[in-house]
Amino acid sequence: MKTFSTAVATALTVICAFPVMAADPQQVSWVDLLPEERPYHDPFLEMEYSQLGDLARLFRMEYDAEEGDVMDEATKAETIEIRTRLEEQGLDPDYLFKQREIVMNQRRIAATEPNPDLIGKSVRLPGYILPLEMEGQKTVEFLLVPTVGACIHTPPPPANQIVLVNYAEGFEVDGFYTPVWISGEMQAQSQTSSIYLVDGDTDVETTYVLDALSVEIYE
Repeated sequence: MKTFSTAVATALTVICAFPVMAADPQQVSWVDLLPEERPYHDPFLEMEYSQLGDLARLFRMEYDAEEGDVMDEATKAETIEIRTRLEEQGLDPDYLFKQREIVMNQRRIAATEPNPDLIGKSVRLPGYILPLEMEGQKTVEFLLVPTVGACIHTPPPPANQIVLVNYAEGFEVDGFYTPVWISGEMQAQSQTSSIYLVDGDTDVETTYVLDALSVEIYE
């Protein structure tokens, strides 16, 4: 009987402990937030600077003409000259224009898509706080960014390298870029947040949102 009671007590201990273990957040890095790479051919990486310049100018002139701008004789002559030069170098401008759309789309996906494996998962992620909304000395809404200076002193990181964090309890900050650990359930929700800078506001796009269960100083 004693053996049976002990076995039951042990089983109950394991069962009760299991939810706690399952709730432990998975520690992730910023690389983990990126989607799986999708290989694609980028012909522009193989082109010389002068060729890229010719292609860009040709695209602008022909695009403007398609939009209704009247192309004068000098511009027409220049487009023919550029096309001929590129073709003599073994390049097909029309193919490259189509490929430009493909490359732009793939770059957009790489910069904005979430990692589906993280959605709905409890995670723990380090980063720097960029406050958005304050209550007294505490921030209740902020951007978590991977590097100091992101969004203010340097261009914003890709959208999937920024997390919009809501923390009702509030976290006391002393200036910008306090290093912290955040924990909570990661969700994918594209949003745009406005950050006030000395020279005006700037909009920052984010892919992820997280309602933080805890915010701790990074140590």
